Amino acid sequence: MSQNKPNYLFPLIIVFIVCFLIGFITTMNNSMIEFCKEAFKLSDTQGQLVNTFFYGAYFFSIPLAMLMSKIGYKATLVLGLAVVGLGFIANNLGVTAALGTSSVYTVFLCCMSIVALGVVMLQLVANPYVMVLGAPESGAFRMTLSQALNSVATTVAPIFITYVIIAGKPKLPENVPGPFLMLGIFALVIAAILFFIKLPDPDKDKAAEATEESVDLKQYKSSVFKYPHVWFGAIAIAMYMGLEIGIPSMLPAYWKADPTLPGSATDYLPFYWGGMMVGRFAGSAILAKFKARTLLSCCLVLGAACVGISFFLPGMYAVYAMLAAGLFHSVMWPLIFNLGLQELGPHTKNASGLINMGVLGGATLPLLMGTVVDNPSLGVGVAIMMMFVYYAYVFWFCNFGSKIGINVK
Repeated sequence: MSQNKPNYLFPLIIVFIVCFLIGFITTMNNSMIEFCKEAFKLSDTQGQLVNTFFYGAYFFSIPLAMLMSKIGYKATLVLGLAVVGLGFIANNLGVTAALGTSSVYTVFLCCMSIVALGVVMLQLVANPYVMVLGAPESGAFRMTLSQALNSVATTVAPIFITYVIIAGKPKLPENVPGPFLMLGIFALVIAAILFFIKLPDPDKDKAAEATEESVDLKQYKSSVFKYPHVWFGAIAIAMYMGLEIGIPSMLPAYWKADPTLPGSATDYLPFYWGGMMVGRFAGSAILAKFKARTLLSCCLVLGAACVGISFFLPGMYAVYAMLAAGLFHSVMWPLIFNLGLQELGPHTKNASGLINMGVLGGATLPLLMGTVVDNPSLGVGVAIMMMFVYYAYVFWFCNFGSKIGINVK
């Protein structure tokens, strides 16, 4: 007699909480750029090192994915939270100890890279976990919903920066790491709680179900590296990171180029991340009626249109046009990821690591754009124009690259 299928509701809730934490930490890091530039007296290029050190941790996605294959989902989840917690605590203690020295910014960057390693582990767990905790046909819906909750965090994080870390404080190095100690303790507490909670192993559950029902008849290729759409998906994620991080990273340059703009770039970041939050909640509903490729193609065209229109508008109108692109960037990550994980079966974990390496685009592309901004003969306009290359590649992947090599042999 067939056994009841496992109930994945509780582990899904856990993964959604992790997605919130990932979004909060990632956006908080990006939102610190403007504050760090003034606190540490940095150029635009040096300020972008915050992104370079943080997203550079994704270089280790493949070995960390292999580790996840060895120790399982739960152990990776607990370890990731522990590394995040220890990284935040090290940031607080290290920056405080290095105050007054020339190495204080380096200490800050190195500690944030430790946090990023933990975030990589959490993301490696979250993405495939969401995909396998339920029916395959609703995987894109669950992925989009998890990213919607992630976007709630990305909207809250800039507000946290503005009203907790920065609020009324002079922009000095000693005011950077204060709240990180609390975040570190919070992550360690969650890790400790999860250590004692029993979570299902989706791989074992699905293997048992497939054996019982005799439906797992596919023969997969010998290695994930033999699937071209996975490689193309990793590059698409890299290009997407140039879009998602590019806009908030370039906003401070807008204010630098036009001192008449009101307030500061940080004040307007919640509008961008808020647009992504709205778009992801809406996208989870729209996906029920439209195919993933159709929705992604439309969002790419409309996002590029927002950026293009900004070149023809003055002052804050141009800023608002750029911010509006966040609404259309919202569903790109889960849709790209979903297309990259097609037809992989037992290779899903390692494919997640390979695709996650694409997040290195967040370490390299904003830094390259910052270098362009610092070049007097180029400036912020040319840096923003680079985004059209990113849009074009993701569009190609969506409609062509994601279809290459997905038939199993």
